[in-house]
Amino acid sequence: MLKDTLYKILQTQALPPPAPHEVVRAVAGDLAPVPGMATVLTGVRRCGKSTLQAQLARENGGVFYCNFEDTRLFAMTAADFPLWLELLDELAPAPTPVFLDEVQEIEGWQRLARTLLDRGRTLCVTGSNASLLGIGLGAKLTGRHLPHVVFPFCYSEYLTYTQRERNAESLEAFLDDGGFPLFLLSRRDEILRELARNIVQRDVVARHGLRESRSVMNLLLFLLANTGQPFSLQTLAKNLAITSVNRVSQYIAFLQDAYLLFAVPKFSASFKQRVVAPPKYYAIDNGLRRANSPQTMPDKGRRLENAVALELLRRKMESCYAAEKAAWECDFVTQDAAWQVCWRLTEENMAREVRGLLAAKAQTRAKRLLILTLDQKQTLPQEGEMIEVLPAWEWLG
Repeated sequence: MLKDTLYKILQTQALPPPAPHEVVRAVAGDLAPVPGMATVLTGVRRCGKSTLQAQLARENGGVFYCNFEDTRLFAMTAADFPLWLELLDELAPAPTPVFLDEVQEIEGWQRLARTLLDRGRTLCVTGSNASLLGIGLGAKLTGRHLPHVVFPFCYSEYLTYTQRERNAESLEAFLDDGGFPLFLLSRRDEILRELARNIVQRDVVARHGLRESRSVMNLLLFLLANTGQPFSLQTLAKNLAITSVNRVSQYIAFLQDAYLLFAVPKFSASFKQRVVAPPKYYAIDNGLRRANSPQTMPDKGRRLENAVALELLRRKMESCYAAEKAAWECDFVTQDAAWQVCWRLTEENMAREVRGLLAAKAQTRAKRLLILTLDQKQTLPQEGEMIEVLPAWEWLG
């Protein structure tokens, strides 16, 4: 690029202004940029990474900001890094912190990040692909980056944004709406449908050079419509007429890399069985799931289960599901607890939910046994164990 051209672009870029009713993200207090380290914010597109980055930049004072998703920078390559660094020193001399947005748009950006750190800059970057935290980043920034995954609004952030009270009614609304700020501003489902198509096209098909996008999109829609159900790769390949199991595995990895889906494996004391057992898949957002998988009947229980799975992921609580075919199932097992999720605990379903918890405890030695429902609260003594029944609207962050 010509120096004058790049100079004008960098000179005119600015941090996004505060959005209407902007919510201070719950993780913001833990993300103060650290000198000599790269703070790396990743997550699904449009979840609020750039807003969070702008909040951090404003707290930090004067910073240098560059958005690599600016169409004027599409022609920029690694060959332009020396010129970019020269102009950076002119526009914002060291030690001005550097904030880079959507860095995955520039191939080889890791080398640029390493150079900035070597020059003593404080660095914060955002990107919409899990590969940002993969081998390439680790090789260039070994021990010099702090990774953070940004999610759409959690329940408490949703309450702040919508100015609602924490109760069963607002939780039902949250399970329907999800937490994408752009949707909450407009309330138009087509925004969430277009978002899913855009992510598949840009972060899966185009990024990985795939020839066929329809199979990837069909796979995503199928898994969104069937969250919380285990599927083997063979079953998915057969049901969706995808030519090979390896291709299904590859597509799922790409969808997870783009943060559209995440998997919860099956618990087993045997490593081999953990690897071969089919996982359950959950959506990164309930609103995205609903808008892209219309149901004839509201699947409230599935939405609540998806919200719990997502909250466990947010809290960095590694989870599995536990089950014995045709005998019992426990929705989630974490390091010290077993969890069941149901919309409402009744006389008809209580025996099933309790059986799953007790069986999971026998396998995993979980210390706490919990059932999350919409709005029930009770302690159930069962076979010498105390089971906590909690309203999900109280437990969710």
